[in-house]
Amino acid sequence: MSLADDITYKALELGFDLAGITDAAPIDTEQVEFLTAWLKSGFAGQMDYMHRNFEKRINPAKLLENAQSVIVVGLNYKPPKRAPSIAALQSQAEESTGKRFHSSLRVRHRRTRQSRLTHATVPTGKVASYAQYEDYHGFMKKQLRELVGFIGSIAGTGCEFRICVDSAPLAERALAARAGLGFIGKNHMLISPRLGPEIFLAEIVTTLKLQLDKPLGTECSNCSKCIDACPTGALRPDGQFDANKCISYLTIEYKGQIRRDLTGTIGNCLFGCDECVLVCPYQQNAPPCKNTEFKFYNDRARLDLNWILNMTHEDFGAEFADSAIKRLGLGRLRRNAQICLANITVTPHDSSTE
Repeated sequence: MSLADDITYKALELGFDLAGITDAAPIDTEQVEFLTAWLKSGFAGQMDYMHRNFEKRINPAKLLENAQSVIVVGLNYKPPKRAPSIAALQSQAEESTGKRFHSSLRVRHRRTRQSRLTHATVPTGKVASYAQYEDYHGFMKKQLRELVGFIGSIAGTGCEFRICVDSAPLAERALAARAGLGFIGKNHMLISPRLGPEIFLAEIVTTLKLQLDKPLGTECSNCSKCIDACPTGALRPDGQFDANKCISYLTIEYKGQIRRDLTGTIGNCLFGCDECVLVCPYQQNAPPCKNTEFKFYNDRARLDLNWILNMTHEDFGAEFADSAIKRLGLGRLRRNAQICLANITVTPHDSSTE
C-alpha cells in the first residue's frame, strides 16, 4: 500500500466515515468566481469573517509554507433512531404491566430534568441535527492529532502539518469535492452519495506530497427538492444562497432582533434548520452515525421553550458546555425561544417527530 492508502485506512480506523486527499492548489476558478460574487452580493449577511483572509480561503498553500497536499476527512452526523419519549413509555407501561410498573416509571420521570420533556403539551423548539451531538470541533481535532501522529511515525521527520476544523479560512466543501468525498449540492452542502449531506468536514494541510484521489463527478441533476423545501426562499432558483433569509443563519449567526417579517417563517426552529437536508434523496437511505465515541444526546432534538426562558446563565453554561449551542449565548437562545413560542401560539404544536 502507498502512504496515501495508509493514511486513508488510519483515518477510517479512527472513526471518520470518509477520507480523501487532494493537492494544495487553489480551488477551481469557477468556484472562486462564485464565492466572490456571493460576497459582493451581500448574501453573507453579518458573517464578516467570510470576507477576511480571502486568499487563504481559496488557496490552502497560503495556510502552510511549502504545503503540497490536503487530507480531507468527513464524519457522518445523521442522528440515530430516537428512543421513545417518557410519555410513550408510560403509556406502554400502563397497558402491559399495570400500575406497579407505571408508578416506578413515574418516579424515573420525576428525576428527569425539565429540559428533557417532550410531551405534546409542552411547547418545544427544534434543534438542528448537528447540535444534538457534542461539539464536533474538539472531537475531530483530537482524532486528527492522532492521525498526524500516525503519519509522522511512518513518514519520518521533516514533514509539517496544520489541522483545520472550521478554525481556518478554507473553502472546505470545494476541497472535499476535489478529494472525492462527495459533490456540492444545490443546498450548498457537501453530499456524499453513500452518507448524504449530514457530514462534518475537517482537513490536514501538509508538506507531504501524497497520491491524490479523484473527484466523483456526481451532481444533483434535475432534482430541486431542497430549493422547494426551503421555508424562506434562502435557496434561490438561480443557484445562489441568501443567508439573510436562512433560518440557520438567523437563529445561529445573526446578532440582534430578527425582522418581524422573517420571524414567522422560523416556526419552532430554536437552533438551526434541517429542511433542505431532510428532503435530499441521498439523505433518505443514508445510515445513521456509527461512531459510538462521538457523544449523541437523544434528548436535545427538542427543548422546552419555557425552561430556556427561565434558565440562568449558570444553567446555560452547565447544560451546553459541550454543545455547539454554547456559542449562541443565553441571550440569543432566549430570543429564539420567544420567537418559537410566539409562532406556536398561532400554529398548532407539531408532535409528528416526537
